[in-house]
Amino acid sequence: MTVAQPKVLLIGARDTKQNEIALLRSEIEASGCEIIHLDSSILNTVPGAEIPPDAVAEAAGTTIEDVRKIGHEGKCLDVMIKGSLAIVMDLFKRRQFSGVLALGGTMGTSLATSVMRALPYGVPKVMVSTMASGFTTPFVGTKDIMMVNPVTDVSGLNSINREVYRNAALAAAAMARGYSFAAASTPERPLVLIGTLGCIEQGTARVRKQLEKEGFEVMMFHTVGRGGPTLDAIVAERNVAAVLELSWTEIVDELFGGLAAAGPDRAKAGLALGVPTIFAPGNVDFILGPDLEQTSARFPGRRYHRHNPAITAVRTTLEDLKKVADKVASLASQSDGPVRFLVPLKGYSYHDSPTGHLQDLAVPKPFSDYLREVLPDRIPVTVLDYHFNDAEFADAIVTETLDMIAHKSASA
Repeated sequence: MTVAQPKVLLIGARDTKQNEIALLRSEIEASGCEIIHLDSSILNTVPGAEIPPDAVAEAAGTTIEDVRKIGHEGKCLDVMIKGSLAIVMDLFKRRQFSGVLALGGTMGTSLATSVMRALPYGVPKVMVSTMASGFTTPFVGTKDIMMVNPVTDVSGLNSINREVYRNAALAAAAMARGYSFAAASTPERPLVLIGTLGCIEQGTARVRKQLEKEGFEVMMFHTVGRGGPTLDAIVAERNVAAVLELSWTEIVDELFGGLAAAGPDRAKAGLALGVPTIFAPGNVDFILGPDLEQTSARFPGRRYHRHNPAITAVRTTLEDLKKVADKVASLASQSDGPVRFLVPLKGYSYHDSPTGHLQDLAVPKPFSDYLREVLPDRIPVTVLDYHFNDAEFADAIVTETLDMIAHKSASA
């Protein structure tokens, strides 16, 4: 019985990157994989691709000639992205490839990563890009895209980028050979997503371990600007049993201009879908600022903790936390699903503890009282006389999580 060779989808413009694409093709084919080359060229059509520019334009409802007449590179790119997405998602549904490799400058990276971000987590995605040396957020987003820096421009072959392209091709081929459609489609254990940060790791790690013992798959997200949005993206894509918003750093920083701001829609995804959600105010005791000099100038008269040379924690006040309460209450009140709040009275993070640097025991009680005032009556608030990192507080979160999931299952 002949086993079909794994296929790698190669994305790149032959009109400007023909030699580079030829090198990638030869390396991948030598590694035992077949190639499906999607040619994203706009200026000219160079024969040789399995999916030529004409087909890409046609999938977008137009012709390559009409695309070229647009006369605006950004608008042309939008059309080619639309066509590429249509083609690639159809190919993937039919299991026609098991990995993606692409190369390009800013335009090629925009097109290829738009395609990669539309594919499920776990599908191998390798992007050789001039943007890989730092400015990656707009391209990677919240997906598992491997960005490879070509070192030199993607313009001609040389002794350095030849090796980079070869390594990228070998990586893509190896991952494509190892990718399993069957494993990717296997039903998973019930999934719980948790927002966390190092200052509450002691508590959230205990929550994770106990939920894993109960048979759940648990994913933890580092809430420093990208972790929370990634959590939100996974909620929208996967069947999630519960979301535990245990670190509010990104919400705090969004309100006060901190380093970990994650946008005004942070935490909305799970609530909008009615996923059982627990809010507990981990890390609300500080705003993340830059170095101490800049932070003290921006937040004069505050208490600070120099976390490292680049990051300074600024102690939040009760008035700050009332604004945070207003924000989370607004978020929670929009959900038709089950939502519960657990609030500790002895501190919100390691910094807000007897051995920390920003403890203020005068804040938790009035904060919890205010939170009760602004939340709808239907959303319960449980106030506990523990620190966030105490085992008892973690156990209470686990108990509430299991109870919410059980009630949701019973009513389904």
